[in-house]
Amino acid sequence: MLSSVFQNLVGRESLIAAEDTWALLAIMCLGVAFSIYLEQKYNWASKVSGAILALIIAMVLANLSIIPIHSVLYDDIVWGMIVPMGIPLLLLQCNLSRVWRDTGKMLIVFLIGAVGTVCGAIIAFFALRGPFGDASGLAKVASMMTGSYIGGGVNFAAMASQYAAGEDLTAAATVADNLLMAAYFFVLIAFAGMKFFRSHFAHPHIDEVEAGISKDAAQTQAAAFWSRKDISLKDIAYNVAYSVTIVWVSQFIAGTISGAVGENATGFMDFIGKFFGSQYVWITTFSVIVATFFHKQVEENLHGSQEIGTFLIYLFLFVIGVPANIITVVTKSPLLLVLTAIMVCVNMLFCFIGAKIFKCDLEDAIIASNANIGGPTTAAGMAISQGWSRLVGPAMLVGTLGYVIGNYLGTMIGVLLGA
Repeated sequence: MLSSVFQNLVGRESLIAAEDTWALLAIMCLGVAFSIYLEQKYNWASKVSGAILALIIAMVLANLSIIPIHSVLYDDIVWGMIVPMGIPLLLLQCNLSRVWRDTGKMLIVFLIGAVGTVCGAIIAFFALRGPFGDASGLAKVASMMTGSYIGGGVNFAAMASQYAAGEDLTAAATVADNLLMAAYFFVLIAFAGMKFFRSHFAHPHIDEVEAGISKDAAQTQAAAFWSRKDISLKDIAYNVAYSVTIVWVSQFIAGTISGAVGENATGFMDFIGKFFGSQYVWITTFSVIVATFFHKQVEENLHGSQEIGTFLIYLFLFVIGVPANIITVVTKSPLLLVLTAIMVCVNMLFCFIGAKIFKCDLEDAIIASNANIGGPTTAAGMAISQGWSRLVGPAMLVGTLGYVIGNYLGTMIGVLLGA
C-alpha cells in the first residue's frame, strides 16, 4: 500500500499530512473547481454531474494515500460548519407562494412521488435489514436516501450530518446513490421516446420539440443553468451573515428542546425530542419563512445565494468521497444499491400512476420524478436538454420544495426506523 510507503519515508500515512490544513483545503477547492469546469465544458461530464466528479476525485486521491482519510478540516469545518451554512442559502429559492401558483399539475405528481419515496424507504428497510446485519446503520442510510430522493443532495448532506452513519457507510451510500441516480436519469429520458408511454400520456412538449417549434439549446446542461449572474460585495456579505445567523438560532432552539425533553424520554416525547431537537428542521423552517414572506428583500439583497450554497455543498461531496475505502464500497454498496433501486422504483410507480390518475402530461411525470430523485438542478437540466423550456421554472420550484419536505420526512423516517 502507498500509505505504508509514505509512513516509512516521511513518518505519516499520506503524502499530505492531516494537520496540513491549507494544503488539504487547496486540494479540496481545486478538485471542486476542476469538477465544475468539466461539468460546464463537456457533455459527458454534465451528464455525470460535477458533484459525482468531485466525489470520484476525492476517492481516488484518498485511496492512493495522497490525502488523509481523517482531518480537522473534514470533521469540524466541512461537516460542522460548511454543510449547515450551505442549506439556508439553497432554501432561499423556496418561496412557497410561487410553488403553489406556478407549478401546475407537476406539483401533484411531485408530492405523490415524495410519498412513494417514503413508502420505498420503509419497504427497503424491512426487506434488507436481515441480510444487511446493521439495522441502525441501515435506518440511517434509509433516512439519508429519503431526504435525497425527495429533494436531492442537499437533503442527503443534512441527514448524513444529523445521523452520522459513519464515514465508510456514508461514502458507500453516496456511491450507490449516484450510480443508481445516473442510471435512472437515462431511463427517464428513454421513457420520453417509448411508444408505450406516449400512447398512455399526453406529451405536448415532446410534440413541440419534434415539430421544431421549440429550439432551445445549450452548451451543456450545467453551463446553461449556471450562467453568469449579477452579484455584489454587499450580496456576499448579506448571504454569509444570513446563513450564519439562521444556523446559530436553529442550533440554539434545537439544543434547548433536546435538553428539555432529555435523553431518557420514550414514546411520543422521544419523537418530539429527536424531531424538534434537529437543527436541520429549524434551519429548514426559518429559511422557508424568510423565502416566502420576505421574498422581495431576498431578491434585492441576496443575489448569488444559490451559487454560494451549491459550491459549499460541492465541498461537502468532495469530503464524502475521502473515506470511501474501495473494499467497503464493494462490500456495502451492492445491498445499498438494492435499497436505492427499491426506493427509486417505488417512486417511479407512484409518479407515473399518479400522473395517469390526475391526467398529467408525460413530461410532468418525468420531470417530477427527476426532481424527487436528483433535486432541482438535475430536473431543470433535463428539461433544458430535452428542449422543454416552459418546464424549467416549474422543475426548479418543485425541486426546491423537495429541499424543504425532504429534511422533515428524512428526519421522520430516521426516528421511526431507529436510526
